[in-house]
Amino acid sequence: MPAPTLLGLLVWGTLVGLDLVSVAQSMIARPFVAGFVAGALLGDPAAGLRIGVLLELFALDVLPAGAARYPDYGPATVAAAVIVADAPWELSLGLGATVALLLAVLGGWSLQWLRRANARAIQRHAAALAAGESGTIRRLQYGGVARDALRSALLTAVGLAAAVGARSLALDRRTAVALTLVVLGAGLAAALGGALRRAGTGARLRWLAAGLALGALGAAVL
Repeated sequence: MPAPTLLGLLVWGTLVGLDLVSVAQSMIARPFVAGFVAGALLGDPAAGLRIGVLLELFALDVLPAGAARYPDYGPATVAAAVIVADAPWELSLGLGATVALLLAVLGGWSLQWLRRANARAIQRHAAALAAGESGTIRRLQYGGVARDALRSALLTAVGLAAAVGARSLALDRRTAVALTLVVLGAGLAAALGGALRRAGTGARLRWLAAGLALGALGAAVL
């Protein structure tokens, strides 16, 4: 992989990791956005969009709020784009998604580390915070962003290394296609399960059923 492309992916992965909670929350951390841009950097935006949409099925039920532990799909999607770019989708999509899901779980653990590091920093400056020192508040904010940038960069770097290694795996065609089918099924099941939990009962469930019916009809017509 050319050095400029690798650097671009590392920067992009860091940005999407930051966007999840620390900075803008402008939705670039969503897998379909992260995947599309990563694919464009690799010269294959369609492949990046495919893996992004697939991982979006898993990420739809994730709400990054409070102290809940949740996967970090942004850098994971960037790494997965490396696996699927310039490769037949039926052979690469399953492997790319599998690596991304494992990396997303690792990202969730790294977010727990980040929270504990931020909490320790706040405790060390508790007296200054109680006194309302604005300089201390700014330093803590900038420090939190810097720690998250480091976390995101390291997570992206690990993912890129794993993706390069995964591309060298010699999976036979039957295994690769089977893995793709399994991951597609798991993604659809995850999205449907999340939708049902959020819909609950009553009118929202009826709207969900109507949407699924219209979507199926549209897919059949197309």
